[in-house]
Amino acid sequence: MKLKLHLIVYSIFLTSLLSGQELNCNFSINTNRIQGTNKQVFTTLEATARDFLNNTIWTNNVFEASERIECNIQLDIMEWPSPTEFKAKLTIQSRRPVFNTSYNTVLLNYLDLDVDFHYEEFDAIEFSENTFISNLSSVLTFYAYIIIGLDYDSYAPKAGTPYFQKAEKIMNVAQSSNFSGWRPSEGEKADRHKNRYWLIDNLLDADYQPIRDFTYKYQRLGLDVLAIEGSFDMGRTVILDALDILDEFFKNKPDPYLSLLQVITESKAEEIVDIFSEAPADQKQKVLKLMVAIDPGGGNKYDRLK
Repeated sequence: MKLKLHLIVYSIFLTSLLSGQELNCNFSINTNRIQGTNKQVFTTLEATARDFLNNTIWTNNVFEASERIECNIQLDIMEWPSPTEFKAKLTIQSRRPVFNTSYNTVLLNYLDLDVDFHYEEFDAIEFSENTFISNLSSVLTFYAYIIIGLDYDSYAPKAGTPYFQKAEKIMNVAQSSNFSGWRPSEGEKADRHKNRYWLIDNLLDADYQPIRDFTYKYQRLGLDVLAIEGSFDMGRTVILDALDILDEFFKNKPDPYLSLLQVITESKAEEIVDIFSEAPADQKQKVLKLMVAIDPGGGNKYDRLK
């Protein structure tokens, strides 16, 4: 009987090791704008949020420790109106390894300026797809699914759809709250069409699917080929073809804002320049013309291609 019980306990433990923890997230809090010396609540919150992101099972798939998705999330506390009320912004970056290299490519580099929440020290951060528990929980859950969806999209065409749909469900439930960033009219302070609503709307919008096609072709058929011996030129040519997808999308302009295209250029601009900085002159000129057109606010990011 004791042996049987031991085997059952061991089986449960082994299943927990094999069933999840998809994220390896470095979650940090910046309190430089906050006056005062007693900031213990932020130390507690930082550890709680990190555990929530890294120990929640987000999918039904098995992830080895080495396969966990690398990401950084920084919560910048902008105001602390009361002991349990916080106004903040969130910076989210996720990466994935390029095949057969030690290089990690950025999949998402995103700034959310509208993250207000209530938190009392030692409160647990609880997860629910169907119920609004807290804005902090909803925001972290939303971005966990965005990160996972983008990662899956980079390995197979539109493989991230189930996780984007989960993020959409979180957004729909959170719209019943009084917190901003979940509705179409509540964009970030600098751009009324750049918030959580528009991010997930674009990812699932049929008119924006070329962006996701670009992600797969650029990452899986382009970057993952670059490191294969003798295949660098082929991989770079595929990436050039992938950029044509962005160019065609930009010319078709499904809406005036092209928010998701901005997310892609902010994540990939520097890497694209690195890939083509030593390319033949005709390729460099093509990429320069294309990137300046689709990313007119890019400043001097593309000077190395001139």
